[in-house]
Amino acid sequence: MEIDESTETEATPLIKILSALLLEAYDRRASDLHLEPMENRLRVRLRIDGILQEVQNLPSTLQANLISRLKIMSGSMNITEKRLPQDGRIRFPLPTYRKSLDLRVSTIPTLYGESAVIRLLDPSSPLLSLADLGFLADDQNKFEQIVHSANGMVLITGPTGSGKTTTLYACLHAINKPDRKLITIENPIEYQIPGINQVQVHSDIGMTFPVALRSILRQAPNILMIGEIRDHETAHIAIHASLTGHLIFSTLHTNDASSAITRLIDIGIPPFLISSSIKAIIAQRLVRRLCPCCKKPTNFSEYERRFLNIESHNRDSQEPVTTPPMAAVGCGACHGKGYQGRMGIFEIFILDDEARHLINQSASSLQLRLHARRSGMRTLSEDGVHKILAGWTTPKEVIASTLREGEYESTTDRQSSGTKRNFESANRI
Repeated sequence: MEIDESTETEATPLIKILSALLLEAYDRRASDLHLEPMENRLRVRLRIDGILQEVQNLPSTLQANLISRLKIMSGSMNITEKRLPQDGRIRFPLPTYRKSLDLRVSTIPTLYGESAVIRLLDPSSPLLSLADLGFLADDQNKFEQIVHSANGMVLITGPTGSGKTTTLYACLHAINKPDRKLITIENPIEYQIPGINQVQVHSDIGMTFPVALRSILRQAPNILMIGEIRDHETAHIAIHASLTGHLIFSTLHTNDASSAITRLIDIGIPPFLISSSIKAIIAQRLVRRLCPCCKKPTNFSEYERRFLNIESHNRDSQEPVTTPPMAAVGCGACHGKGYQGRMGIFEIFILDDEARHLINQSASSLQLRLHARRSGMRTLSEDGVHKILAGWTTPKEVIASTLREGEYESTTDRQSSGTKRNFESANRI
């Protein structure tokens, strides 16, 4: 719903509070604004570069009114329904910047009232190019060749919040030409791309990924982007489309590139179809970029050297590690955090004849990963080491993004050499 603030009473304190929160979130480059009711307060947090930061606390008496205000602004949410989750969209004007934000609002009932998360999207912001994603030069060349394939399937894998959709949009932006028909199936459509036919999934009315995909194939597209492969039917249609001359881009939720093969087999796709259709699998994570204004040289800790296999890197690389890593310091430009923006770390698994043979033989994920390593694939942590040494990010960021959430802090103090050896061994695979 488009909000026309000229019709609102500007003197209303509630409107001013909400507008100030949204403006602060935009100014600090936040992706999400969280309004969370606690027992005696309303906690306000911003997610900036993937990290939640508490910015202030409001009186708990404001919680119900703020949530109701958001529902009214959306125009599609039920203000009287407080027992069920709801979703809505708002076009919020920013007169100071002469633009509007696209807000995605999600509410859910909690113990102390409804909690709201507001996703901020700037429709006027330029789409990232492949060069903006953070690829090293050789990986970017590989990826550009993959993206410009004539047909086949390209999968982007990683957990939720690892930047898969951003990578897909960058791919589409790179190949969006007047002589090609591009269609996407998304849930939701995050950014509108001129020249591309974008289809929104509506599961509540039967417009699911498989239903949309069947109809879209009758539209004679050259290139398809499927937001996510979740089930056998979607995967089956997509793979057959890739075998009949279409170039397909999609995502899977797996921890690494080789696990995507296992995942497709688990949902019922025969190995021979997988080996015939998939061109490449790219696994990725996001790490924060160091603020260029305040970063300073430091040294690897013993734990960081062991986990990141710095000694192994020295043995295997033509350029041994001599450059010190950089540390996040904090300054006014980065609001004291030491970081500005994010970038990806990647592993690119390009399927060759040997990999296809292994898939047809029902090889395990580990066997496929070992083959990919022998063929020159850099792992996520190895790619991260190169970016640490380039001064783009920190060891802590790379380690945290390749471990389970919070494991970095819990393991840095461990003294067991056996534990450290286990981390080092796992990292080599």
